[in-house]
Amino acid sequence: MRRQILEQTALEVANQVRAVEDSIEAALIELAELQNRMIRARSVAGVGISTGHGALEQVAVSLQALVHARGGMANCHSQLVEAKQRVPGLRTVAFGDGVECPPPGALGPLRVVA
Repeated sequence: MRRQILEQTALEVANQVRAVEDSIEAALIELAELQNRMIRARSVAGVGISTGHGALEQVAVSLQALVHARGGMANCHSQLVEAKQRVPGLRTVAFGDGVECPPPGALGPLRVVA
């Protein structure tokens, strides 16, 4: 019983890590698109390059911060994979394909089986 609870908890953490990673990447895509639209809007409006430059700088700062957060999650992911090796009962848990982590498409149907 304890092992099943441990495995289920580890699976929930793995799924949440993947969800956070996906959310950060989705936000990066949105910010990149915003940057593109802001630059294009300035060009279409035919205004000087300094118009809206402060806002573009802030988007760039946000983008850089998210890239840093993405790296932090990558490090967190690696640390959790390492920590798994020190938890009795989790060392043998795998997702069936030889990969340390569940693939992105496997988030929904994953479950612990006896």
